[in-house]
Parts: sequence; C-alpha cells; structure tokens
Amino acid sequence: MYKGVTFSASLMCIDWINVGNQLNELEENEIDYIHYDIIDGNFAPDFTMGSSIIDLIQKTTSIKSDFHLMVDEPSRIFNAFNVKKDSYFTIHQEACRNLYRDIMWVKQNISKVGVALSPATSIETLEYVAEEIDCVILMTVSPGYMGQKLVPQVLNKIEQVKKLKENYNLDFKISVDGNVNLENIPNMVKAGADTLVLGSSGLFRNDRSITQSTDLIKECLDKIL
Repeated sequence: MYKGVTFSASLMCIDWINVGNQLNELEENEIDYIHYDIIDGNFAPDFTMGSSIIDLIQKTTSIKSDFHLMVDEPSRIFNAFNVKKDSYFTIHQEACRNLYRDIMWVKQNISKVGVALSPATSIETLEYVAEEIDCVILMTVSPGYMGQKLVPQVLNKIEQVKKLKENYNLDFKISVDGNVNLENIPNMVKAGADTLVLGSSGLFRNDRSITQSTDLIKECLDKIL
C-alpha cells in the first residue's frame, strides 16, 4: 500500500516466460496482491488460468491473493480454489442468479468477498448487498481482454460508489480494473478508487521494468495525495 492506495498486480498480464523473476520483482516492490482473473469463455470472451496454475503461483510467492471470477454462475466452482481467509474473492453481479446467497456463502466458507460491476451495470444493483461486502471492483473496460481503453463514464460510477459507501458508513474497498495507467490513475483515485488492478498498461510493460513502473505510479500518486 502506498499513501492509502493498494496495488494488485494482474497475473494475466505477467511475462510467463520470466514468471519467476517477475514474481520476485513484485515482492521486492511490496505489491499488495496478485489479481487472479478467472475467465470461463462464456461470461467474457477469453480463457485464463485454472486452479492448478493458481495453486502453483500461490506456493511460489508470499503476496496475498485477489481472485476475480468472470464466470457464469460462479458458485459452480467456489470449491475449485485454495483460498486463504485474508484473500479477496470477487464475483460479478451480472453472473449470479442469486447474488446475496453467493456473497453470504463466500463470506461464511471462503474469505473476504467482493462484487464486480461491468461498465454498463448500474450501482443500484449494489445497494441491497453493500453492507455484506469487503470490496467492489469497477470494471473500467469490458470484461475479458487486456489492452482495452478506459470507458470514461466509469469515473462517474466510482464517485457514485464512494458516495454509497459514505452514506451508509461502510468500509469496503473500491477497486478499478482496466486501463489503469499513468494517464488515468489520477482521475480514478480522485474519484474515490483506493485499489488499483495493474496490468499491461500500468505495471507489466514492454518498455520498462516492474520496478520502474511501480516508481512512476508512486510518483503519480505523490502529485495528487
């Protein structure tokens, strides 16, 4: 965490040829979480890692885990992963037939629980579960592929979620996921985001190291915090 902002590194954007070295570099830079995108090809048009890969990564690093399930009816696979109690386990509002039931099951049986919203989903869908959650992930791009551009209207949604949190005196984290880069981070944080999911545009870049990217992100935050 840096000046109250949590860093979560998106594993789907890591250099898999040099995964060991990059995991070490993430630890050296005190990255708070590794963000595991689990995509089934139905809810979002892509496929990512399964439980065996995630288990291996969790055994390799001491960094805490941040699970993000982009999966239709995620309750089908709740038991597929080894999740520690201090992890975040986030499911999509749009993917659940009974969101409240799924949230309560995760809280009671797995770990901290979060709800993710796609760009087109209204925050009104959060109101009846807001008191039960530990995290909200606001997708700032459409779920699935990396490398997309920010949907600018989501900045207003960040502000709305922050107001919801303050109005009900709640304590959940507000996370942003998608095109989280040096250009967009200031507006995201000013709007109310306190957790940055960092992927190919912000952290895992071809033109600089993870350390260089982390330093630039901190410099970016220094200017606004």
